Amino acid sequence: MSHRDEQGLPLSGATDPGLDALLRGLGQFRCFSGDPLASAEAALAAAPALVMAHLLKAWLLLLSTEAPALAPAREALATARALPHDAREAAHLGALTALAEGRWHEAGLRLQDLSIEWPLDLLALQAGQQIDFFTGDARLLRDRIARALPAWAPGRPGRHALLGMYAFGLEENGDYARAERLGREAVELEPRDAWAQHAVAHVLEMQGRRAEGIAWMRGNPGWQQDSFLAVHNWWHLALYHLEAGEFEAVLALYDGPLKGGRSDLVLELVDASALLWRLRLRGVELGDRWAALAERWTPFAGSGNYAFNDVHAALALVMAGRTDALAELRAAQDRAQAAGGDNAAFLREVGRPATEAMLAHAAGDYRRASALLRPVLGRAQRFGGSHAQRDLLDQTLIDAAERGGEAALARALRTERSELAAQRASVGR
Repeated sequence: MSHRDEQGLPLSGATDPGLDALLRGLGQFRCFSGDPLASAEAALAAAPALVMAHLLKAWLLLLSTEAPALAPAREALATARALPHDAREAAHLGALTALAEGRWHEAGLRLQDLSIEWPLDLLALQAGQQIDFFTGDARLLRDRIARALPAWAPGRPGRHALLGMYAFGLEENGDYARAERLGREAVELEPRDAWAQHAVAHVLEMQGRRAEGIAWMRGNPGWQQDSFLAVHNWWHLALYHLEAGEFEAVLALYDGPLKGGRSDLVLELVDASALLWRLRLRGVELGDRWAALAERWTPFAGSGNYAFNDVHAALALVMAGRTDALAELRAAQDRAQAAGGDNAAFLREVGRPATEAMLAHAAGDYRRASALLRPVLGRAQRFGGSHAQRDLLDQTLIDAAERGGEAALARALRTERSELAAQRASVGR
């Protein structure tokens, strides 16, 4: 009996119970809900030769950007490689192997080829867009999905995820009207689609539509329920309140859903650091929050596997006075640059100077922070993140210029920021 997924793509080594668990895991990943890793494990328990379950497990581990995930991901790849598999599954293996070895751009390119050949492979599209996000490739965030659109007719299972991904890609390329329309359509199709919810949140943030953003985030409970993107979406809600000067609301969100009650995930710690730093730039008293966050970051200080994470770890560690962990972080960055791979470039071009700039700012050396950040801003996309996330660098530079006595620079930067906000607000209006 031949087993296929919801799109009709064959699955090597599948059994009926294994297929059920795999489809559940793929559906959870599409919505960023539940526990797709547990579903992948359940699929493997029911069908140990189910290649796509091994691949889903590896993707989930590697896309976490956490160093401890590398070993189990490589084990999953080794097992899948030894099993009978078809050409599509072999293409996944090639992309995963590249990513596991630190070749982010090659992994993304391999997934491009896979999606061109099999545009209905939603896992490949999702993994590819996540890599585009981590490498800061705005064009591919949009066009990887655009290429697959003709294959996804209305009514096809999972189409909401394609629309949500396309919405995010459109947003990061400034097509706010289409991004909002498609993102809202995706959420109408599937209210639990946290990525589509997030795409619209980005549009409303970029256009300064704060009241609408608050209503959008608070009005749909679907993304708030059992979602592993929930912390990031709460972060987006907090940004609206932050820009409105509603600091008590921001602190309430930080102390509540942003901190969360689950085990620490690096991508969630990134959001916590970014929010506290923004509050610090506005002079908000933060009490012992930095110290508590630094404790959560400390186990990852020596990872050195993704520069974007390092910058955010450094924020918490320096503000908590954790010089020991900061020394570990810098040493890990040194090793990563010497080891090569794409993260070496992420660090060299953006990550290391941005880290040092943040440390200088925290030490009150504002002129040094400014000098380090100014060359970085034009290439900041090269170490990943979204426009909203990388805005932390711009905000820090403006603050450094003001505090460091560079009044003309600060005035120029604020004028630039005002003009950009006006341009974004006018798109599609």
